[in-house]
Amino acid sequence: MKKTKAIFLCTKNSARSQIAETFLRKYAGDHFEVYSAGFEPKGINPLTIKMMEEIGYDLSNHTSKELKQYLGKIHF
Repeated sequence: MKKTKAIFLCTKNSARSQIAETFLRKYAGDHFEVYSAGFEPKGINPLTIKMMEEIGYDLSNHTSKELKQYLGKIHF
């Protein structure tokens, strides 16, 4: 089965898009190939890492990614 590619975008790829990527991967990762990116990536907000850790998700190895790294390479 071919997975649908999904990308979550926010300005810095530091909070909302990271959270959305994590949840979609967890709850529907068997149906979606999940990515997140930002227009001006600035690193993941430490409070995002802490909050996700408190509910059982480890974002310590996540990084902020720039949208440009996907453009023309992956079709969503």
